[in-house]
Amino acid sequence: MSKLRVGVLISGRGSNLAALIDAARAPDYPAEIVLVISNRPQAAGLDRARAAGIPVRALDHKLAESREAFDRTMDEALRAAGVEFVCMAGYLRVLSDGFVDAWHNRMINIHPALLPAYPGLDTHRRVLADGGRITGCTVHYVRKAVDTGPIIAQAAVPVVAGDDEASLAARVLAAEHVLYPFALRLVASGQVTVAGDEIRYAGMADRAGPALFSPMP
Repeated sequence: MSKLRVGVLISGRGSNLAALIDAARAPDYPAEIVLVISNRPQAAGLDRARAAGIPVRALDHKLAESREAFDRTMDEALRAAGVEFVCMAGYLRVLSDGFVDAWHNRMINIHPALLPAYPGLDTHRRVLADGGRITGCTVHYVRKAVDTGPIIAQAAVPVVAGDDEASLAARVLAAEHVLYPFALRLVASGQVTVAGDEIRYAGMADRAGPALFSPMP
């Protein structure tokens, strides 16, 4: 089976990277991670990749003359490794328009909220401040505007009494670790395609899970 060659962009500990690495170990998983790039040379996620035998590039964005120059270096590294598809997994820099154009419809991101609600930073604090009872996470194609782009898959997570930012973030992160490998499988297997800004599903039963209530009735 020919597998989709994936590059992963990270900035920190790489917990979603670890979930993707674990999923890709399965013989029938339709994608393989061939390169991990971090804009922070000390990112712990690089050690996760090294331990899994995956090549890494540690690129310090502070040394680049511009955002565009840094992104060109990333683009060159991805192409040199034969990367066909990019996953952002806790990559904490806004990408240049040129990089987004270069990887149009070949790059996805995971966001810790149910987009289009709560784009940007501090999602859990904002959900709690607004009194939200259900939040979640979203995997979507990347577009020039931050946290926009066609939505591939989402997972809903309850907000429970007594939650603070840390407890809610941990619950959402656990859902991310399931959702991201699932969404990449859909794309890599051809079950999800995108035309313009429209997501199309193929070979999937039209099904929905039970409703999530918070609090439970």
